[in-house]
Order: sequence, then C-alpha cells, then structure tokens
Amino acid sequence: MIDPHCHSSSIMVERPAVVAFELMSDGLKQGQWAWGSLNRTEVEPGLFCGTSTFTGKQTFVRLNIDRARFQVDYEVGAAKEAMQFRNMSRVIPGELLRMGPDKCVVTLLTWRLETQTDAEWIQFGTIHEAEMFLIKGILERT
Repeated sequence: MIDPHCHSSSIMVERPAVVAFELMSDGLKQGQWAWGSLNRTEVEPGLFCGTSTFTGKQTFVRLNIDRARFQVDYEVGAAKEAMQFRNMSRVIPGELLRMGPDKCVVTLLTWRLETQTDAEWIQFGTIHEAEMFLIKGILERT
C-alpha cells in the first residue's frame, strides 16, 4: 500500500545507535545531509536556518529532541513565525532488531499537508529516500 498521509524511509547503518542519533539530533550537522536546509547556521539557541537545494530559499528548523527514545521532531518553515511540525527521525538500536550493538536503523518520517500537490508529495518522499544514503555515508566514513 502507498500511504497517502505519511512517508517513511529507513536505512541500516553500521554504527551504534548513539552515534547515529548524535547526527540526527544536531541542528548544524543535519545541514550536511538535509537537502531542504543545507549549510545551516544557528540563528538563536535551538533555531537553525539553512538553504534549500531546490528553491535557494531559507528554511528554518527547530529540533525537539527526545534522547531517551532516540527520536527528534523537526519543526520547519520558510520563516521563524511560520514553522510547524513536519518531520520526525528515529534511530532504532541494532540490539532491538537482533543486528548487534554496532548497527542501527535510521528512519525519517514526514506527513503530507492537505495543501501539497501529488508532485510535491512525491518529491518529499524521493528526497528523504536519497537523504538516507547521505546519512549512511556520513556515519560510516567517520
């Protein structure tokens, strides 16, 4: 089934979950792989701004981090005042999936806005799937 409301992308990474979570929960490091807001700067504590690869426009991001669950909720918007929850990442430790302690699975989730066209929704999913390979590459080469 193609889910019309939520897109998920996951990848196995040959690094411990705590290492992967540090990348996913660091607003500046996220700017290395998030094509919607690359080259981030921290404009105020906890608020980041990067540039979209696709539009060239600024994208603001705030991370709501749950370290105990290896989960991050991302608020995103074109302006600080227009931010809203859009995406979530979750890192699942390899032990929970019987992969061992030196592996984990990184997952990105995004939910479709009623205002998104079919083309925009396909683009979001395709971007997240490609970002999985960037995340894996960053984590496994360090």
